[in-house]
Amino acid sequence: MNYKLILSIAMAGMAVLFIIQNVTVVDLKFLFWTLSMSRALLMSLILSIGIILGWLLNGTFSRRKNLAHKKQGASGDSSPG
Repeated sequence: MNYKLILSIAMAGMAVLFIIQNVTVVDLKFLFWTLSMSRALLMSLILSIGIILGWLLNGTFSRRKNLAHKKQGASGDSSPG
């Protein structure tokens, strides 16, 4: 069997176990809002938000670094030689 298939099946099995073990409904309170959802859904939502924020911030910082390198390269090219 392909190792990627085995790894995918194992990860799917762990995800199912995670969901089964975390079906308890919890209350999320923020300021004057109260939201009730399962613990597994809440953790998945927080993980998704973290992945999206990390992806966006990584793009922002890499763009800044590229602009700084281009600016530094442009100023270095103007020297006589």
